[in-house]
Amino acid sequence: MSNNDNNIEKRSFEAFVNAIGSEIEQAQVRLISAANAQMLFHYWKMGNYILYHQNRQGWGGKVIKKLAHAIRFNYPEKKGYSVRNLAYMCQFARSYPLGALRSFIETDAKLLTPSVQKITDELQSLNNMTFTQEPLAQIQSSDNKEIVIVQEPLAQIQDVVQTVAAVYQVPIEDMEKLFLASPVARINWASHVILLNSSLPLGVDYWYMKQSVEMGWSSNVLKMQIESKLYERQINSCKVNNFTTTLPVPQSDLANYLLKDPYIFDLAGAKERADERDIEEQLVKHVTRYLLEMGSGFAFVARQKHFQIGDSDFYADLILYNIKLHAYVVVELKATPFKPEYAGQLNFYINVVDDKLRGENDNKTIGLLLCKGKDEIVAQYALTGYDQPIGISDYQLSKAVPENLKSALPSIEQVEEELTMLLDNERNRQK
Repeated sequence: MSNNDNNIEKRSFEAFVNAIGSEIEQAQVRLISAANAQMLFHYWKMGNYILYHQNRQGWGGKVIKKLAHAIRFNYPEKKGYSVRNLAYMCQFARSYPLGALRSFIETDAKLLTPSVQKITDELQSLNNMTFTQEPLAQIQSSDNKEIVIVQEPLAQIQDVVQTVAAVYQVPIEDMEKLFLASPVARINWASHVILLNSSLPLGVDYWYMKQSVEMGWSSNVLKMQIESKLYERQINSCKVNNFTTTLPVPQSDLANYLLKDPYIFDLAGAKERADERDIEEQLVKHVTRYLLEMGSGFAFVARQKHFQIGDSDFYADLILYNIKLHAYVVVELKATPFKPEYAGQLNFYINVVDDKLRGENDNKTIGLLLCKGKDEIVAQYALTGYDQPIGISDYQLSKAVPENLKSALPSIEQVEEELTMLLDNERNRQK
């Protein structure tokens, strides 16, 4: 066998091994995800079970303390049944009755193609929902089997599913399918505890759940995003851009949805009065934190990208690529409030990137101007007449990301790997 044949066989086997490895990794992810969903379903059933018996027996809150003690005594190897966690299970069941789960699934179907207006309408609809006919408060039928918790409470645990199914008056299989099909089953318990502690309206609760799933947030990152009021900044803010007149639908809707106002950058050592170059250096130094705030699908391309136009040299502050939009995003940073001439400068860089970087399969380059404040009326007037898509947002500098969040952020190597793949794909498209 020739060396060439050996090399081909070696590459073929390596590709085979890589494919097998990928399947193993995906299977592990699926198994972990399935185990998490089943644990959440168990917690939801436990919460319903306790609430049901509190209602039927007239028990007060102290029953949870007694139950936790009994579980610890009879099943010392079982973890996760502390007084605190059992109370959270009850809150979990109360927060997401079967009607809420059905509403979440229906909302999922309606938001397959997101736009700010559609999302706002659907989330407001969820916020306005009330579940007055709470099944656990309405059960009076003597046909339901009554389970009395005695000295060994978990000896009756096999009847939990039957009891909860009877409470909701649905077949056991349908109840489980509904729970597992809802976004409630797709985030971890620590994230649910954060949501329960946040006491958010149902629609906002749903939105943070969906964002956690889509972006792979850890519970710590979810907490940080809630504290920074991401929902208000991305959904409720009055955004300034010209996307509807410069981009086709649905790209204009998606671009408007992805835009935030204001952006909040957690930069270690950043000075409140830092100039543009200081801020750029901090953003590049902490690129993973920057991309986290930018949102889903952004990859870092270049900082101070050099372009020679005619006899002059120009340097674009930051260039990103958004995989969802299939478009380059040129970011200009200003350490001062918005001025109309800033839009003209950004428009120039968009034209240059469109000409020098944009491939035939890329959509129109988008510009994002980040300023230390703006008069929204002036900013909207400044965008009138430009054919290039431009968004204008404020930004704020805040404290550094805590140490316990760093492991939850993508590494520089991961960002570079994603960027390399992106550029390779672009070169392949251009061949």
